[in-house]
Amino acid sequence: MNSTIYNPNRTLNSSAQPRLILSKALTSCKTPRDLKQLHASFIKTGQIQDPLTAAEVIKFCAFSSRDIDYARAIFCQMPEPNCFCWNTILRVLAETNDEHHQSEALMLFSAMLCDGRVKPNRFTFPSVLKACARASRLREGKQIHGLIVKFGFHEDEFIISSLVRMYVMCAVIEDAYSLFSKNVVDFDGSCQMELDKRKQDGNVVLWNIMIDGQVRLGDIKSAKNLFDEMPQRSVVSWNVMISGYAQNGHFIEAINLFQEMQSSNIDPNYVTLVSVLPAIARIGALELGKWIHLYAGKNKIEIDDVLGSALVDMYSKCGSIEKALQVFETLPKRNAITWSAIIGAFAMHGRAEDAIIHFHLLGKAGVTPNDVAYIGILSACSHAGLVEEGRSFFSHMVKVVGLQPKIEHYGCMVDLLGRAGHLEEAEELIRNMPIEPDDVIWKALLGACKMHKNLKMGERVAETLMELAPHDSGSYVALSNLYASLGNWEAVARVRLKMKEMDIRKDPGCSWIEIHGIIHEFLAEDDSHSQAKEIQAMLGEMSMKLRLNGYRPNTLDVFLNTDEQEKARALQYHSEKIAVAFGLISTAPKHPLKIVKNLQTFHFNKKVITKRSLKGAVVELESEILAFSYVSRPKMLKRIIGEA
Repeated sequence: MNSTIYNPNRTLNSSAQPRLILSKALTSCKTPRDLKQLHASFIKTGQIQDPLTAAEVIKFCAFSSRDIDYARAIFCQMPEPNCFCWNTILRVLAETNDEHHQSEALMLFSAMLCDGRVKPNRFTFPSVLKACARASRLREGKQIHGLIVKFGFHEDEFIISSLVRMYVMCAVIEDAYSLFSKNVVDFDGSCQMELDKRKQDGNVVLWNIMIDGQVRLGDIKSAKNLFDEMPQRSVVSWNVMISGYAQNGHFIEAINLFQEMQSSNIDPNYVTLVSVLPAIARIGALELGKWIHLYAGKNKIEIDDVLGSALVDMYSKCGSIEKALQVFETLPKRNAITWSAIIGAFAMHGRAEDAIIHFHLLGKAGVTPNDVAYIGILSACSHAGLVEEGRSFFSHMVKVVGLQPKIEHYGCMVDLLGRAGHLEEAEELIRNMPIEPDDVIWKALLGACKMHKNLKMGERVAETLMELAPHDSGSYVALSNLYASLGNWEAVARVRLKMKEMDIRKDPGCSWIEIHGIIHEFLAEDDSHSQAKEIQAMLGEMSMKLRLNGYRPNTLDVFLNTDEQEKARALQYHSEKIAVAFGLISTAPKHPLKIVKNLQTFHFNKKVITKRSLKGAVVELESEILAFSYVSRPKMLKRIIGEA
């Protein structure tokens, strides 16, 4: 054993603090072997009988060495653990992400009560309430609430916060709100100074817990109402709300709130950046993403695996794959999370070869690929049509790594097989899945049926989809598009009539473009913009120049049985074309435009307008649109329009 770790025979200075010395001894342990040798020396000297020593060793085992079993064994060997030791092991078990350990924490708490020699104190209940919350054990949580009242801790701010959080995480928002209303301190600026710091902090914590609860339930409106009513906010308040917006698809609102946070002189922290980056990525706000990257460096915010992966994801979704790779290569530590991010980035950009190379580099680096890495590599194979390679990676995941395929992995395989025309194999894979297929997988197969004009299977799949999600417009639209591609307008009309009878409406297309750091949002046939007239004029000019250069719109998927001229007109006012037109009138010639769309379709040919005269007129068709698809639902395509 390293001689600097602990010397049981050393005479301690009488003025030394035992906890500090113990802490130094524990932190000197570099390996599990060191820890066990230190523990053995404590047993030999009898120091392990000291509750403080035992509790500190238990904590170190659990939180530093991640050895829950060893921590539990130490506790079980204690003849008479005191309350501090009980609280330590309860906290250790409650704070894991393993529901088995959380259930064990509740059983241990019950054993503590039955033993009767030690009574719980104010530090006991937060841990057992956390176990109830994480394991969604509402019945036990209510019983513990009763014990809290019995033991007289019902006015303790820390315990109240834990109770509110337990009810929130168990989705009993009414009980949470009742406790919140009784215990939150209502104050304004005139009496704020009268509250001590602890009560002010406790007040903010309660508000944050309630906002987080509404976010978890998907009730963003109620969460924002609570946020607006807060008498005082912490950085956590802003983070919870920004994260809530981003996680629930309100990307513009997340970004706006992030900017409002800075206007309120609240400095974003690490969590803020991790929370807002997904929204920035989905909108394609590259300039704002770059600013966040610079902000992290300037403010010495560590770019670890989580923040680094978020930056890689942001740059790739904003079209800057080289910058994404640069971030990845400068990360000091690479693990499964960061490798998965760069593999997914290459897949998104259609660079299957680079994705495969990095997947193999991951293995050479001694990192075991996780489920996200396999989603990325399977997606890359799908986009490149690498059927055999995709099958091989799927088999490797199951047979070699031992990962159980998730719904996303099956979705990638169905997409891969469907694109390649192996429709029967794709359908067989779905029907033999050990987990229930969701609507996303069936939609992937239906899309493949349209691609390969397989009407018989398409109708069968659509019927399954409509049973699975009867009010989802996507199934009806996909079936209608299949009929339209075959010129069966009577069938298209039947689908439209059924949608009308069931009051099912097609999800509106929405496109975003970032101009000079400001994000502009457009819907189909949108004329609400302040520059609507100029946009309309540019749309007409674009249409004319495209026709002169030989472009003919693809009208097969237009949801109308009208002549070609009317179909072309319908395509002209799609949201992404409006966004492009706005970009053309708002930027200098040769300036690349980045358009992000919320739906899978994109109504441009493979050639688009990039070169313009000084007056902004389109003069020729130049560069290709680069298409990137995002694996998870809803699918999103980005097109980078710029010089080749």
